[in-house]
Amino acid sequence: MMVSCCFVLLILAGHTQQKKVTLDYYFNHEFKKNNQGELVRFHYMWEDTVESGYSKWGNIFKQSGFALSSLDTAPTVENLKGTAVYLIVDPDTELETAKPNYIEKADIKAIRNYVKQGGILVVMANDSGNVEFKHLNKLTESFGIHLNEDSKSKVYKNNYEMGAFYIPAGDPIFSTAHKVYMKEVTSLKLYKNAVPVITHQTEKYIVAAKATYGKGTVMVIGDPWFYNEYLNGHLGNNNGWENDKAAADLSRWLFKNSR
Repeated sequence: MMVSCCFVLLILAGHTQQKKVTLDYYFNHEFKKNNQGELVRFHYMWEDTVESGYSKWGNIFKQSGFALSSLDTAPTVENLKGTAVYLIVDPDTELETAKPNYIEKADIKAIRNYVKQGGILVVMANDSGNVEFKHLNKLTESFGIHLNEDSKSKVYKNNYEMGAFYIPAGDPIFSTAHKVYMKEVTSLKLYKNAVPVITHQTEKYIVAAKATYGKGTVMVIGDPWFYNEYLNGHLGNNNGWENDKAAADLSRWLFKNSR
């Protein structure tokens, strides 16, 4: 009987270790026509397996111990319960979606409460013209991080080295990745208790930052970054690119630091 009880407890303990990462499908809500002329959802989604999707990162999250989830509605205190990491990527502009869902005051209030109670919010933006900055900045600025609405790290044709960022050895988040690729990013300006996470090695602009709020943490990155195209399929494994390692590093850090 004692052995059976211990076995059940071990199973329960294993289940409690799995945490949920929830990817926003409400503020990012894009469609395209498939080969049959039908409108289908795409862009930064777990289910999107082509270059525009997050299917590879989703697999990395699962390997790190997460269960994948998505949220098709506006965030609320209730529907964010049970989420360890809430991921918002590239909110739509009017050019991308006929009727975009903007981040409104009620959304910000719910998200701030979620972080205050111990959640981790990860916001991944884009460069000027490719993300809705006005409402997104109201959210990020409430945590001391402003998106500058610019376009840095320009890459011409296949000159990928123009998009290289070098991460110093001993970085507390990116412990195995040292050379990563980010193309056409927005830079960040920090206030309050926000601190840099990734800074360009020569131009010194900040492209990723984090801040604490209550019991939780907010991380803002000026690029969608870990979509399939750049993990490392498009770049290849030559020339030292380590976006795949960076995605694994961040996923492990999020698992370790989430409640």
